[in-house]
Amino acid sequence: MPPRPAALVQGTLDMLILKTLDLEPLHGYGISLRIEQISQRVFRVNPGSLFPALTRLERSGLLRSEWRSTENHRRARYYLLTDRGRKALASEKREWSKQIAAIARILEATQ
Repeated sequence: MPPRPAALVQGTLDMLILKTLDLEPLHGYGISLRIEQISQRVFRVNPGSLFPALTRLERSGLLRSEWRSTENHRRARYYLLTDRGRKALASEKREWSKQIAAIARILEATQ
């Protein structure tokens, strides 16, 4: 029986989308697959969470989209990271690193 995917920590989906698009422009399904692939199947993003997040990120100016042909010659909306999105990603990564370090300290505490 394959391991069950883990739930994303609340508030991390936007950061994972931004990071994925920092690697390359992708369509929604490609973003979902890439997150699953990079996380080694620990995380799965369902469309009911992904597409509202993409809309929110695009409205806030962190992403932009354009129609392109896929590898299968179908039209799909591709999402691209904006300069504002890159700055937001850098800030999110710094904050996330602080939080990870703090959680590690708490988990390692012996008293």
